[in-house]
Amino acid sequence: MRHLWSFLAGLVVAPVTWVLVTLGQDGSGRTIDRWVELGTFNTANLIEPAVYLGVAGLLLGLVGMLRVSPLGPLVAGLLLVTPYVAMFVVPFEVRDRVPEGWKVFGDPLPLMLPVRNGTLFLIGVALLMAVFSGQRWRRWPRPVPPAPEPAPEEPTYALTDFPSGGPGDRDTAPLSLGYPDDTPTEPLPRRTAGESPWSQPPRAAQRDDTPA
Repeated sequence: MRHLWSFLAGLVVAPVTWVLVTLGQDGSGRTIDRWVELGTFNTANLIEPAVYLGVAGLLLGLVGMLRVSPLGPLVAGLLLVTPYVAMFVVPFEVRDRVPEGWKVFGDPLPLMLPVRNGTLFLIGVALLMAVFSGQRWRRWPRPVPPAPEPAPEEPTYALTDFPSGGPGDRDTAPLSLGYPDDTPTEPLPRRTAGESPWSQPPRAAQRDDTPA
């Protein structure tokens, strides 16, 4: 589809460029000749022909510089080169076939002017040279999406990775009663069957009978 649109653009740009270049060159030439006759100048008179030439340059840039398809520059270049090349074979027939007396916005349109001075041939050759740049017609490389980062792996433990009493020896680790390691503990008193542990009288406190 992009080749079709480029081909159609080349068919349209070539004659439009011919007309715009003709208006720009004829307007610039007549304006400068008028300045020479009057001995004075007004730069505002060059704005209109400069706009014509500027628009023609933009159209040629869009067809010849954008990376769309080589068909557009090829078609436009051949159409612009053909009138000047035909001057080598049948110059009088070319001159008779190019229309004269046309006007655009009241300005004369001498279409033979850019053919005689070689401007169309110059533009056409520039467009044809753009076709031979094969690298320009390749598609832009698409950005590769970044690969997703792998999820962090959960650590695995072996029984030998922990010292005695660690997570590997949970079933065999002694139950701690919350006492510090250096606090001595006394064994609980034995009781007979049916006797409550709270029925035994409290142990008498030891008295120090040592005389002072």
